[in-house]
Amino acid sequence: MIQDSNTGKFRKSLIHDEEFLSSISGLQSFVLNNNADCDMAYDWMCDQANCNSLVDDNPAWDLFYQTFISALD
Repeated sequence: MIQDSNTGKFRKSLIHDEEFLSSISGLQSFVLNNNADCDMAYDWMCDQANCNSLVDDNPAWDLFYQTFISALD
């Protein structure tokens, strides 16, 4: 659970969202096929996962960034 610092309300992390997980599974291919930098990959992830942001969701951001970095190796 993640607490919104502005409203104090709790919500589930995107790591429990099917669209997010589906997008993560396609991220490596997207990065490799498009020579995507982090900004391009981030925009693609938000579009594919139908979310506005990942940066306020630490578990989702960490999973995104780790997957992005592993695609570069």
